[in-house]
Amino acid sequence: MKNIEDILNTNLTSKTKNLKKGNCVQKKFATNSPAIYVKKGLLKSYVLDSKGIEYIYMFASEGYIIGDIEAMEYDQPAKLYIDCLEDSEVILFNKEELENELSKEQLVMFNQMLSRRIGRLQRRVLMLMGSPAIDRYQYFLETYPQLPNRIPQKMIASYLGIAPQTLSTIRNKISNQN
Repeated sequence: MKNIEDILNTNLTSKTKNLKKGNCVQKKFATNSPAIYVKKGLLKSYVLDSKGIEYIYMFASEGYIIGDIEAMEYDQPAKLYIDCLEDSEVILFNKEELENELSKEQLVMFNQMLSRRIGRLQRRVLMLMGSPAIDRYQYFLETYPQLPNRIPQKMIASYLGIAPQTLSTIRNKISNQN
């Protein structure tokens, strides 16, 4: 069976793009929001509050799909910003391409992958609602083991819903336990 990248590369009329670090892939209120498969690099999705404070929703490294699901599914203006944290190679595609060009077997595989991602996001939301910050950080390390050295501590703290100083304290506590 093919992997998702093979399916996207061979079956779709998707656009492969090379993006530079700092590029904004999607802005809030954008229309026709694509799904973005990360072949190489690192992206983040986030919102800004009324004071301009950034709240990171998701990171997407190699093999991940990122996008504003509500905007894509219901053809609404995007609520998320999506930026490149590293030079990246991505495949942009839309829902119609998936439905029209993939076989049933390929769609099942794609949906299974998305369901795993949704499950991780659900667990994250539940942890944000009631788990101590140290548990959230440990889950981050389990979910994204390759990312701590690729992402500034300030962004990890935003993702976890804690202050950077709190994250520093947690990291020190963990390193002293080892």
